[in-house]
Amino acid sequence: MGEKGGATMTIQTMKLTLRQRIIADRAALSQGGRAQLSREITARLLRLDVYRKAHTVLGYMSFGAEFESNSWVRQVLADGKTLLLPKVNMDTRELELYRVTDVDAQLAPGAYGIREPLPQSCVAAKLEEADFILLPGVAFTRNGARLGYGGGFYDKLLARMTHSPALAAAAFALQIVEQIPQEATDVKIGWIITEQEIIDCSEQGNPQE
Repeated sequence: MGEKGGATMTIQTMKLTLRQRIIADRAALSQGGRAQLSREITARLLRLDVYRKAHTVLGYMSFGAEFESNSWVRQVLADGKTLLLPKVNMDTRELELYRVTDVDAQLAPGAYGIREPLPQSCVAAKLEEADFILLPGVAFTRNGARLGYGGGFYDKLLARMTHSPALAAAAFALQIVEQIPQEATDVKIGWIITEQEIIDCSEQGNPQE
C-alpha cells in the first residue's frame, strides 16, 4: 500500500514540475507571437480530415496563454457543424455540455474566468453527441499522452465516454515533450495540431504537413 502511494505521489510530483515548466514557457510567448501561432494552428486544424468529416464538435474557450480557440470555435459554426461547449459544475467538479449557436450572446465568464455557456440560453447536450473533441492541455507527447491542468475535469469527462470520437489537441510546438508520467486511467489522444505540423499519434508521431 505504501509503495503504491509513494509511486502515485512521485507521478503527481513529476506532473506538477512539468506542468509548471511548460506553463512558464508558454506564458513567455509575446501576445502577438501567440496570436500568430494560434492562427497557424487554426488553419491546420480546419484542414484535419477527422474535423472536416465531423458533424458535432466539442470545443472549449481558451484562457490565459493557451492556443487562442475563439477563431476556430466561430469557424465550427460557420462550417455548419453543431458546436458543444463545456461549463464547469463546481459542486460535482465535472463538465456539463451545452449546444451553442451564438458565441457572443450565449457565453459569459464562469469558473476560472473562462467563457462558458449560459444554461438558460443553451440546450443541454450529451457527450455521446460529439464525434470530434478538441481537448485543452498543458503538455503532450507525440504518441498521444496528455498532461492537463490538474483539476481532473477532462479526465472525468473522458471516463464517461461510451463511444469513440476523434480526440485532438491544439498546442504550440513548445508544449510537445518527450515523456509524460501516465496513470492507468489516462486517455491518449489521436491528433496533435501545432503551428509546425499535424501529428498523427496512432502512427507513432509521423508528421503530416
